[in-house]
Amino acid sequence: MGLIGERVVRTEDPSLLTGNGTFIDNLDIDGATHVVYVRSQMAHAMLTGIDIAEALEAPGVLGVYTSAEIDLGPFPLDIPFLPAIFPRTALASDRVRYVGEPIVAVVAETRAQATDAAQMVIVDYDVLPSAVSVAQGLADDVLLFPSAGTNICVRLPGREVDFGGCEVVVTADIINQRLAPSPMEARVAASRWDADGRLTHWQAGQGAHPIRDKLCEWYGLDTAQVRVITPDVGGGFGAKALTYPEDQLLPWLARAVGRPVRYTETRSESMNGLGHGRGQMQRLKIGGSRDGRVAAYQLSVVQEAGAYPRIGAFLPFMTRIMLTGTYDIAAADIDSKAVLTNTVPTVAYRGAGRPEAAAAIERAMDLFALEIGMDPVEVRRRNLIRADRFPFTTRTGTTYDSGNYAGGLDKLMAAVDYPALRAEQQTRRESGDPVQIGIGVSVYVEITAMSGGGELGQVEVTPSADGEGVDVKVITGTTPYGQGHRTTWAMLVADRLGVSMDRITVVHGDTDLVQRSQITGGSRSVQLGGTNVSRAAALVADQARGIAARLLEADVADVVLEDGRFHVAGSPAISRTWADVAIACAADGAALFGEGDFTQSGGTFPSGAHLAVVEVDTETGQARLRQLVAVDDAGFIVNPLLAEGQVHGGLAQGVAQALFEEVVYDEDGNPLTSNFADYGIPSAAELPSFQTVHAETASPLNDLGAKGIGESGTIGSTPAVQSAVIDAVSHLGVRHIDMPCTSQRVWAALRAAS
Repeated sequence: MGLIGERVVRTEDPSLLTGNGTFIDNLDIDGATHVVYVRSQMAHAMLTGIDIAEALEAPGVLGVYTSAEIDLGPFPLDIPFLPAIFPRTALASDRVRYVGEPIVAVVAETRAQATDAAQMVIVDYDVLPSAVSVAQGLADDVLLFPSAGTNICVRLPGREVDFGGCEVVVTADIINQRLAPSPMEARVAASRWDADGRLTHWQAGQGAHPIRDKLCEWYGLDTAQVRVITPDVGGGFGAKALTYPEDQLLPWLARAVGRPVRYTETRSESMNGLGHGRGQMQRLKIGGSRDGRVAAYQLSVVQEAGAYPRIGAFLPFMTRIMLTGTYDIAAADIDSKAVLTNTVPTVAYRGAGRPEAAAAIERAMDLFALEIGMDPVEVRRRNLIRADRFPFTTRTGTTYDSGNYAGGLDKLMAAVDYPALRAEQQTRRESGDPVQIGIGVSVYVEITAMSGGGELGQVEVTPSADGEGVDVKVITGTTPYGQGHRTTWAMLVADRLGVSMDRITVVHGDTDLVQRSQITGGSRSVQLGGTNVSRAAALVADQARGIAARLLEADVADVVLEDGRFHVAGSPAISRTWADVAIACAADGAALFGEGDFTQSGGTFPSGAHLAVVEVDTETGQARLRQLVAVDDAGFIVNPLLAEGQVHGGLAQGVAQALFEEVVYDEDGNPLTSNFADYGIPSAAELPSFQTVHAETASPLNDLGAKGIGESGTIGSTPAVQSAVIDAVSHLGVRHIDMPCTSQRVWAALRAAS
């Protein structure tokens, strides 16, 4: 039907926009009760007493539980590489380690009753000193786990890079600040034990089977005993790829009260409980010659892990993979360590370690360009990996599949009048205009689908009940939470089979209906899940062609599928429909069914080039983003409209990190950004219209030639915008401003420079 590559509007939006989506908090679960957690008000303290007597007598309360009653082992580790010497219990037991850590579970008939009763619980604390900053964590004066003897939970050592032959060496300390993922839908889950002893668990997550497997691991259950359903999900950004004690404890609570139990967190709970992102302190060193050639690069990273080591503690590994970005640097390495602090644990957040790598290398290239007095675009151009060198293996052993980085930069320069922007900048500088402009450029590459692998994709065609045609079912292991998988998979199948998209139903997120699934994250879906959906459709088309050949009394080699009908090549007047074929297949007691068998051998590497123009008021420090142009190469694009939507969302989040967002704690570990009134999420009013430019370097690793697109916007835009702010005031002596580049930070940098 020629749908591939077309701008097809998302088919899932009407139900979502009219309030007919299937979200867990709206599900009618018969007899469901509600749990509210009593959370720590202290960043670090011993628990000396918990008085639940009044809460137990409150109206509607069915049970109040502390750690003493929970007969579960330590909460399962996110990945096996994390150390087990920093265990976490379902509810805090002897001590609390961050503000917001759950201590008591209160189950009641209604959420309001549970909330009221939770406020009646009295917790006695013996307050301990807190290690809030990375420096305090590294000092080991305050140990979160005294038995471990250290707060350092993960080390990834590197080697010393030789800068001896460099004419110019530049060093800097930079920060990738801690961010709150802030999905529209916060954490929501529910659990019910059925009459046959089987557990049904609903959770707003990024993969039903990984959630099921964690439940089985923690509760010692066989996978056949657990059904997990992940229906519509209102955003995740990586933070919902994991499970949390608050949702995984629901089966225990449901069994304790003998009824289903629901959990829906408030926004403040989400800000102080859903895993945070980023939180990386970086020390960079870059060296090279005055002709603009970079020869050596070293990065040292300290990663905030928060109170317990989760996947965030291991993300410097992803930073290592993408260390040198798009540049051909002869000598480079990284060392890192993750440290515990009395803060919310860090997890994966849109980009997960790759934006941090891009932030470091792009800031390094700008500082190097400033030091040698060369235009930052020219410095980048001189160091880009050439297009004829792919597949290219970097100094940290990462092999890029394909790319054309100089081509992306050329497209960017063609989309803007760079000389005119520099001329305007010079005019403003010479006139002493209080509002200066800055231009920031980044050329990035990232990894998607990480280590490759596969994802379930099945297609089944059956006669429709209305007798008008066929029904097509697509069963996918991917879990959409805003990406538009239903539209994309329907496009792939419709294109292969020649059926209308409105005949196609996509099934996902139910371990009883879907054989297997993995976490949807790392921008892996189209290249893995999409390829297998496409292959499954091709298998069904081949099966149908064989049946049509019998109906047409022709050789199967002579039968073609064209515009949804089967006919002998060259004789379209006599044909058979999909309904004819499906009915004949059913009469034979068979099924038109196919399953894709694709497994990708490694990750793919999307790339691009972004340019930001920022106006900075030198009297107030206010920075305003005036223009953002993004060139992104994600290989072959199935639906450009959906891809642009992903890029726009990523750009908004990248700009937010550069200018607005930051999780802040005071010196005692109290969160100061606990709701949207305090946390700087931008609205459309703070963002310009984005200009997006498509580039395409197909990946050789999958049938579609696709790479990921979901995280690219956050990776390229953030360093471009930060660089633009600094560039606007660099002539006044400002060398660096940490993100977010708020008015206060810019103003302080200007005062310090003057």
